[in-house]
Amino acid sequence: MRDLEKEFLDNKNRHKDIWRMFKVIADFTDAFEELNEIPPAVSIFGSARTKEHEKYYQKAYEISQKLSKLGYSIITGGGGGIMEAGNRGAKISVGLNIELPKEQKVNPFVNLSLRFRYFFTRKVTFLKYSVAFVVMPGGFGTLDELAESLTLVQTGRMGRFPIVLFGKEFYEPLERLFDNMLKHEYIDKEDLKSYFITDSVDEAVGYIEQFRLEHEYFAKKED
Repeated sequence: MRDLEKEFLDNKNRHKDIWRMFKVIADFTDAFEELNEIPPAVSIFGSARTKEHEKYYQKAYEISQKLSKLGYSIITGGGGGIMEAGNRGAKISVGLNIELPKEQKVNPFVNLSLRFRYFFTRKVTFLKYSVAFVVMPGGFGTLDELAESLTLVQTGRMGRFPIVLFGKEFYEPLERLFDNMLKHEYIDKEDLKSYFITDSVDEAVGYIEQFRLEHEYFAKKED
């Protein structure tokens, strides 16, 4: 399979770029048509390599179940590991899959599946249709999604919304990095309030629900 992301970024052929533009529009159009009517959604991110018997798989499943009972739909990347756990616990279960050279299979617990050509269109869709993020332990992809959300909140491109980092032991080194950024004045102290770290399923769900109760715009977020 062609590396569509690399092709998009590297190739400057004007005629091909016009067709790429239509592919980008198609990604967004499909997302807008399919997701516009779903209930307020929480996205659950994390490693596709997490096994079913592992702790964080079980925690993601529990978080998804409890959020679903509160009326939230659940969005994941649609693959295995943490994504599968999130979809597995959901009543309304969305998977935003991506075309990769090594095919990512859609897990069997996805009710509504969308397939994206480009990572950036997929990421915009996560942000547009989610009112909260739960970020479980993961790799570069998880870090990318977390960084994007923190940046948009920091720069005011979108309003504050709940970002839960689940797994204190895992995320402590990242928090030390954030403290170092603050020490060098690369971020502000207020930026450290953009996320919440916990090991508790109930705390994670409660943080999101409390935010909803305190912020009138929470369920109406459009961008």
